[in-house]
Amino acid sequence: MDPHREALQRIVSNLANKNGEIHNFIDMLNHTIKNVQVNSSNAISELDEEFDGLYSILDEMKGSMASTIQQEEARKVQALQAARQIKERVTMASAFRISLKPTVSDSMTHLMVDFALERRILQAVNFLPVPKAPEIDLAACLVADNCITVSWRMPEDDGRIDHFVLEYRKTNFGLPRVKDEQPWELIDYIKATEYTLSGLKFDTKYMNLRVQACNKAVAGEYSDPVTLETKAFVFSLDSTSSHLNLKVEDTYVEWDPTGGKGQEKVKGKENKSGGQNPLLKSNRRCSSIRSGGPSPKRTPVNTRSSVRGSRDRFTGESYTVLGDSAVESGQHYWEVRAQKDCKSYSVGVTYRNLGKFDQLGKTNSSWCIHINNWLQTTISAKHNNKTKTLDITVPDRIGVYCDFDGGQLTFYNANSKELLYTFRTKFTQPLLPGFMIWCGGLTVSTGLQVPSAVKTLQKGENVLSGSTGSLNNTA
Repeated sequence: MDPHREALQRIVSNLANKNGEIHNFIDMLNHTIKNVQVNSSNAISELDEEFDGLYSILDEMKGSMASTIQQEEARKVQALQAARQIKERVTMASAFRISLKPTVSDSMTHLMVDFALERRILQAVNFLPVPKAPEIDLAACLVADNCITVSWRMPEDDGRIDHFVLEYRKTNFGLPRVKDEQPWELIDYIKATEYTLSGLKFDTKYMNLRVQACNKAVAGEYSDPVTLETKAFVFSLDSTSSHLNLKVEDTYVEWDPTGGKGQEKVKGKENKSGGQNPLLKSNRRCSSIRSGGPSPKRTPVNTRSSVRGSRDRFTGESYTVLGDSAVESGQHYWEVRAQKDCKSYSVGVTYRNLGKFDQLGKTNSSWCIHINNWLQTTISAKHNNKTKTLDITVPDRIGVYCDFDGGQLTFYNANSKELLYTFRTKFTQPLLPGFMIWCGGLTVSTGLQVPSAVKTLQKGENVLSGSTGSLNNTA
């Protein structure tokens, strides 16, 4: 390519970058000017209030002093009148009358008003300085258990700081940007130099944070923003390939006995012997049970494309729905809560090759735990069409921990972090979260970090690996 053209292209590219930087700088200046206007208006308003208060004090003192002067004036007038009356009644010698003097003075010099103290007070009125920007201690910040603890300090001691303001926003960009960012969320009136944001859903890669110091008069500049990584496993349920008897909406799935009405009845591979699945026998009864209670509040249907591509829907007795994102490496965690009237459900993972007639745990490429509440409550681990009944209490919420690289799939009581069961194998393909539901509903919680309690339990879990050997394999 012509060297002149290359040089020209570089110049154009540099000018475009400079133009973007200038626009960002202008946006930052506009934001700063807006803050200055707001803070100056607040300062003027507070100053007016202070002067109004001083004026009211002086006005009260004026009234009190005027009343005192009037009272003293009346008293002196009465004293002078009494002296005049005495003088008129005296009929003594002329010499005595000349020596007679009244006992009071009309100069009133001892009632001079002294404003020296008030003048000194008014002269001592001073503006509070603008607080300096705090400094966030990045080394002391902590991201764990879907909570973020932020710590900061002032560049110098300032005893006039009244409170701090913390602002944060989610982002998928490693560096702060002016455009294409979500608005800041605000936590006001923080008295300490540390604050913990709790109960967050980490559905973006990062979190931007900044802190502002405020005294009783004005707010200072924001600290330099810091960026903390908050990456977690986020997925929704794939409605495009789920069974037609399942209503799927984002992270909620509900079994609907009328959903597959009108479709051609298909017998699954697992039912070739002619025996009827007990789930199908009780469809009508389950329908009457579900109609008695209100459906939970739902979010809009997920519109993301299916990771299963053009794969056919699950059908037959495979009331299954998969997640729309796969686990390919690392450690991940999500939770599942079942409705109280849910009769049967499974929670686990599977390779993408799960057939449309297959059920979780009945193939060598799927692993799950199954809860049955139909006649009696039981919980069991399933893999490769093998079942192991577990002598444990069924929890309200189930936590799923997947260590892809370590070849471990562990289920926990999400409330107590009690171990339910562990599969150990070598995963050779990406894993999709899988769920089977019959007569009830499941809610999936994603965007969760691996809890600290689970990490601690992993250190001593090797001693329990012998209890899971009967269902393990190296698929």
